[in-house]
Amino acid sequence: MSKEKGNGKLCELCGFIVNNQQYAISVEDIQEIVRKQNTTSVPQSPAYINGLINLRGQIVTALSLRKLFGMEYDAASPHMNIIVTGRDALYSLVVDKVLDVFLADERYFESTPSTLDEAIKKFVKGVYKLEASLVMHVDINKVLME
Repeated sequence: MSKEKGNGKLCELCGFIVNNQQYAISVEDIQEIVRKQNTTSVPQSPAYINGLINLRGQIVTALSLRKLFGMEYDAASPHMNIIVTGRDALYSLVVDKVLDVFLADERYFESTPSTLDEAIKKFVKGVYKLEASLVMHVDINKVLME
């Protein structure tokens, strides 16, 4: 959802942490957020597919953003599932921690830094410069197309 404020357009984003880095996706892309779920592995699937979860009778493919971004993954560590809709199905983005929803002013949006790791860069729309941090805006469509 975008709102106008002053000269800048505000985007409503949901923040999350992956490997101690802050990322965000648009609130409009999120169906719900759920705690760690049991997964059933999928033989011969790409490494970033954690498996399938049963979400109240609906089968959801769980994608590990750590694995997708080329980072180490520990299945025993705590994580959260951000449930998104894309390509006519539900997907779970497995992240370390979910943060609050916040409004980001598009005046503080910049293109993706050239110094960002290529494994991550291809999934990031750009960055928002907030008061205390940089937040990478993840392009959900690129994540789901991988």
